[in-house]
Amino acid sequence: MYKVKVYITLRESVLDPQGNAVKQALHSMEFNEVKDVRIGKYMELTLPSTVKDVKTSVEDMCNRLLANPVIEDYRYEIEESVGQ
Repeated sequence: MYKVKVYITLRESVLDPQGNAVKQALHSMEFNEVKDVRIGKYMELTLPSTVKDVKTSVEDMCNRLLANPVIEDYRYEIEESVGQ
């Protein structure tokens, strides 16, 4: 089995209104040391060990469904689970 951790964030050039709202809320709570907040998504996928090319499969999933490649960047980590 493979466990894949996928992290999706808005590209730096894209405004993040949700992140700005969280930053303002933190400042109103006197956490003024926070300089910036960017909101993203985190997903965990479990794939069977029978998948031949996990990297290609995950990249295809990200490009076709999980991330919007026009405004989002993604990265992932693949862990091979032993004994499952």
